[in-house]
Order: sequence, then C-alpha cells, then structure tokens
Amino acid sequence: MQKIGFAEALDSIVASDPRYQRDAYVFLRDALDFTTKQQKKIKGASVRHVSGPELLEGVRQYALKEFGPMVMTVFDNWGIHSCEDVGNMVFNLIGAGIFGKTEEDAIEDFKNVYDFEEAFVKPFAPAKSAPAKASTEMPMPRAATSSK
Repeated sequence: MQKIGFAEALDSIVASDPRYQRDAYVFLRDALDFTTKQQKKIKGASVRHVSGPELLEGVRQYALKEFGPMVMTVFDNWGIHSCEDVGNMVFNLIGAGIFGKTEEDAIEDFKNVYDFEEAFVKPFAPAKSAPAKASTEMPMPRAATSSK
C-alpha cells in the first residue's frame, strides 16, 4: 500500500469534513513540530509521543508566537473555536494516517483543556490601572473673560 502524502490527505480531509480550513491543518502540523522541539529542549531525549494536553499547550504557545493578538481572528477564519476543534482535527489526521496515536489517546483528551479567551485574548488585554485618586482640593475657578 502506498503511503498517502500530506497534501493528498488534506484534500481528502477537507472534502469530507469542511469545518476546518486547509491552512488550519498545516498550522497544526507545524504546531506539533514546534511542540516536539520544545519538549526535546525540556526533556533532553527524543520525544516519541505528544499527549493531547501537551499538543494543546504547544498549539497555544506556537499560535501566540506566530499570530500575536490576531490569533482569534485567524482561528475563527479557520473554524477553530475551542480545544475540542483541535482534537477533531488531530483525529481527522489520525484517520488519514498522517498522525499516530497510542491506545491511551482519546478525543476526550482535548475537552476543556483551556479557555480560548483566557489563552489567546487575555495576554494582549491592556493592564488594568489603579483607579485615579480623587483630589481633595477644590478646583480653581476659571477666570471670567469679558468680550467687548
């Protein structure tokens, strides 16, 4: 059996499940690469498998790095609105033979791992400043001007 390429797999996936844009899958593959490289830096050894929550953390970091405050705009355009959407895409790629999985992996691993608003909007929200102190001094009266 001939192994299907990534581009062909995406054609098939997007045709059968149009919820997510093709670019979202390319991003997800890149986010997986980013995640495995990050784990190698932390753990030292080669990484054989990335769990759902680990991948979601990599997706979060990579998306913030790549898109900054535009993450939600890009994700909305791609059809990604929650961690569950990332899980659906992962399992679409598993079904196409592009990603692998272990017996322990389940779609439930991607449920409610983090809130998109907290993960992608809050880091760019302006810091709340302390309320201004109310002045105890009386305001100076304005000088009256006369017009002649």
